[in-house]
Parts: sequence; C-alpha cells; structure tokens
Amino acid sequence: MRDQNLGLGETVPEIAPAAPRLRLRLSPTACLGAGIVLAGIAMAILGQALSPHDAGAIVDTDVFGPMSPAFPLGTDYLGRDMLSRILLGARYTVGIAALATALACTAGIGLGLFAAVVGGWTDSALSRLLDALTSIPSKMLALVLIAGLGSSLPILVLTMAFIYVPGCYRITRALAVNIAAEDFVLAAKARGEGRGYIMLREVMPNMVGPLATDFGLRFVFVVLLLSSLSFLGLGVQPPYADWGSLVRENVAGLSYGAPAVVMPAIAIAILTIGVNLLVDNLPGRARAGGR
Repeated sequence: MRDQNLGLGETVPEIAPAAPRLRLRLSPTACLGAGIVLAGIAMAILGQALSPHDAGAIVDTDVFGPMSPAFPLGTDYLGRDMLSRILLGARYTVGIAALATALACTAGIGLGLFAAVVGGWTDSALSRLLDALTSIPSKMLALVLIAGLGSSLPILVLTMAFIYVPGCYRITRALAVNIAAEDFVLAAKARGEGRGYIMLREVMPNMVGPLATDFGLRFVFVVLLLSSLSFLGLGVQPPYADWGSLVRENVAGLSYGAPAVVMPAIAIAILTIGVNLLVDNLPGRARAGGR
C-alpha cells in the first residue's frame, strides 16, 4: 500500500490491486470431453438403476439380435439385453480403472516427491529400481502377475496400479526436481522447514496442473490394459463383466454383423476419447483473470 500526497499535509492511502484469481476456462472441446467423462461416471454409479432389464437375465430367444425398440443395442450370444450389460459393465471398467489409477498416482507422487526432496542415494536407488520395472512391457508384466496371483478384482486393481507407479513417479520426480531448485523452495529450506512441509506446501501446489493431466492419461492406459486383459480372458471374470469381457464373449457375432460385439468397443473408444479431449485442453486453460 502506498500513500498519495495531496499537497496539504494529508495523505490518502492508495489501495493495491487485488491479486488475480485463478479461474478455469474450458474450451468447447474440453466441455465435450467433460460431458463424456461425467456420463461415464454416471453410468458407473447409476447403471444398475438405469438398466431396463436384469443384466444377467435371458430376455429374448433371438441371440445376437439386432437393435430394436425393445432392445436398443441388441442382444448378446445368450439373448441378454446389451444395453443393460453395457450399463453394468461401466461399473467395472470405470471403477477398476479409476481406483487403480488413484493408487498408482498416489504411490508415484509420494515416491517422486520424496526422491526429489531427499536426493542422494535414495533418489538414485528408487529411480533405478522403477526404471527397471518400466523396461518391462505393461501387458507382459500384467500377464505374469495375473497368471501367478489370479484375476480377482482386488488383484486386477493392485496389478494395474503397480504397473503404472513407475510412470507417475518419473513425471513427478522430473517436475519436483525443477521446482526444488526454485528460490522459494531454497528459502523454505533456509528457514529450517522440514521435508514434509516443503513437499506438501512448497512443491506439490506447483505440480497440480501437470499431474491432473497425467492422471487422465494414466486412466486411459489402465482402461485399455484392463480391456485387453478381459478380451484375453484374464481380466474381469463371470458373473461380472467389463466392456472388454463383453467384446470377448460376443466376438462370434462378427460374422452376423451383430451390434453386441461392436457396442462395447464403441463404449471403450468414446470413454478414452472423452478423457483425452478433457485432459488435452486443461493445461492451457487454467489462467489468472478478473471476473
């Protein structure tokens, strides 16, 4: 605040302008992506309530039936309603992918921050260990782990989380190392602040944007990996079914041109495209501005 001299021995305080507020501006493309993501979340949460039929019930004698008013997405290889099956599958596709991504990012961010702030041999040891895991193809590592541990839902979540921890660690560490060299972090160290304070209060807030984008990309990777495993018969097991499982069990319908094999694949594509549209338009849209 500065004082303005009026020439009569009086001064009037000059109020400094308020700090600009951060606001999020979404482009039409990002809004489209956000709408698709919200629709996927709604399907995962409300899918069973929205299903016109019991997902496991045989409702038609015509297997691989075409789309009709009674069955908007046709019927599967047993005569079950595909719309109900896809709505139920959203719970496992979106739910498993979201949980695995959250676990992977939580572990990766924690390890990356710790390695960047501590440095030294701890940083080197963690980096070399996780680099070794990164060198193994994700599908091959998933096949080995699932073959040895089974394919229950908890094992699937933990396996995919474990596979994507190194990637999240690497981007977090790269960001944190650059931020740790900034003057405000050095000043915090000079004040005697602890490592926890520096990681959570100084480094982490400056990484939120890139890490949010990385979370979306990791989610897409997990969805595709889960769908691949389910298509091979190593993912979600009956009586549960995700979208990859629906493609696998109806693959015989390709020769009939049945929608039962196409619609789950389209659902996977729409979800992944929607997430990409959203995250690709987030980084440049967080900007300071007025009202």
